[in-house]
Amino acid sequence: MSAESKKAHNFIQSLIEDAVSKGEHTGQVVTRFPPEPNGYLHVGHAKSICLNFGIAETFDGECTLRFDDTNPEKESQEYIDAIKKDVEWLGFTWSGEVRYASDYFDSIYGFAEELIEKGKAYVCALSADEMAEYR
Repeated sequence: MSAESKKAHNFIQSLIEDAVSKGEHTGQVVTRFPPEPNGYLHVGHAKSICLNFGIAETFDGECTLRFDDTNPEKESQEYIDAIKKDVEWLGFTWSGEVRYASDYFDSIYGFAEELIEKGKAYVCALSADEMAEYR
């Protein structure tokens, strides 16, 4: 089914439909669900799962499951297993292998350094108290 024959149901789908019809980004839709495995999922996670996997299905794309496992003090395999089961319970299957941010953390760090060097990002020097004050 082509993107032109699909009716957009919300602004996100409208934006994607427009980009696909223009052939932007190779015309392939790829989404992801990136939970941090530091607890069990809640209804907000379920909404994100349905949105990301649903958009991928609507546009014949892919949705990956990528764990943001960069805080090992609070994360556990128990939560990873529970999250996988919850995604499946909601009726979705991720594309390819499950991914973990820790597997390519050095690359992510390198990209961050590159952005800082180019003046496109900066390191925040606020203390926790200062950050709370600005919120």
